[in-house]
Amino acid sequence: MLKVEDLQKHFKRKHVLDQLSFTVYPGEIVGLVGENGAGKSTLLQILATTMKSTAGEISLYDSSYHKHIKQIRQHIGFVPQDIAIWEQQTVEENMVFFEKLSWKKKTKAQLEQLCLDMNLDRWKTPVKNLSGGMKRKLNLAISLIHDPGLLLLDEPTAGIDLKSRKEIGAYLRNQAKTHQKMILYTSHDMDEITALCDRIITIGKDPFYKELLARTNKEVLSF
Repeated sequence: MLKVEDLQKHFKRKHVLDQLSFTVYPGEIVGLVGENGAGKSTLLQILATTMKSTAGEISLYDSSYHKHIKQIRQHIGFVPQDIAIWEQQTVEENMVFFEKLSWKKKTKAQLEQLCLDMNLDRWKTPVKNLSGGMKRKLNLAISLIHDPGLLLLDEPTAGIDLKSRKEIGAYLRNQAKTHQKMILYTSHDMDEITALCDRIITIGKDPFYKELLARTNKEVLSF
């Protein structure tokens, strides 16, 4: 379980995040929505341990971020908005390179199967020749090499075709339900959020998302 209590993030006098408290349980996909600048990416970076909070407590599997950060990082997979892969290298070369940096070791066959599981069947293809959807799938596959229990996905389907978006969504649902992953997911596509996510968190001052989600049958937590 991921537990966040009274989380705050201030940049000088600007309060980006203020008193956020929520939980994400194994097997859940939780959506995170809000206007640009509301703090969605900041929250994911804090949860990914790449940025420190100003105040508050975070724990993963009952281990405190403040006390056990090295161990906690082994259980986190983070996909930022920007695609971070080697364009000149093949899919295989990218997967092998990132596997060497991983907490958990995998064979080439296991790495290739991880790609095939999300319909990424371009093992020997240079990344520069892949479609946007295939690049997004590779970015996601890299984040899963070490089999993390918590996936933090920042606009993982931005700018890609509908087929790839649906394939990624189906794969994530399987990861959550079959493998009991915890997934925190941001998107500006509200149809995608409501179709994919079990619960939704809204942050920011703009009431648009809260009003829109009030028409759905989803559980919504607002900050």
